[in-house]
Amino acid sequence: MKRRSLPVAAALAASAALLLTACGGGDDKSSDNDKIAGADQGTATPKESVKPSMAPAEDNPDGVDVSLPKDMNLVFDWDKPKDENEAAAMEDAANYIRAIYRGVDKRTAKDAAVAAYATGDGLHYAETQINSRIDGGWTSTGTRRHYDVSTRSASNGNSVEVAFCVDSSKFYGKEVKTGKVLKSEPSIADFDHFEIIMVKYPTAEHLWQASKVFVETKAKQCQ
Repeated sequence: MKRRSLPVAAALAASAALLLTACGGGDDKSSDNDKIAGADQGTATPKESVKPSMAPAEDNPDGVDVSLPKDMNLVFDWDKPKDENEAAAMEDAANYIRAIYRGVDKRTAKDAAVAAYATGDGLHYAETQINSRIDGGWTSTGTRRHYDVSTRSASNGNSVEVAFCVDSSKFYGKEVKTGKVLKSEPSIADFDHFEIIMVKYPTAEHLWQASKVFVETKAKQCQ
């Protein structure tokens, strides 16, 4: 996968007219605290500068480390769209998901990857996801598959909706202190449908940030 360099070492939020619509909901096997309301996007102040990383190039898109532990496997069965903006937005939607689980692994919502790939409601969603797992004393392990992706651009060219299914049937919670894996019986609750509004970073040609996250839980269309 082609990687890009980040010319600006901070994650600033840009106001963008979002001309796309989506449905609301919660994240995979999570609480109502994960729900994001469809409020207008605001301007967010960066919480941490994007610092250079010594991670391998394949884990270091945009100069940001999104590497994960070996037992935390995020699979993206996605075909790259022909449109350059949609392809970049889709790639960074994947990086946004990686950034969330990197934060879970590192036990902090202030990881540079979160600041780089999230803004506005997208940043709030990421912080909620990470902090709920930190507070619960657990992390994640196994394989989380993302598939059936689609992209849709706004007419202004500055926002792209990235929609996809998630299968978490082989992705489990793990207690940090004991290492105990919290497995459950496979069910419809393992399947979710995400719609993420990605907005173009104003001073970087290829960087996109998640500004809104909408999730349909128990998504039958993803089975």
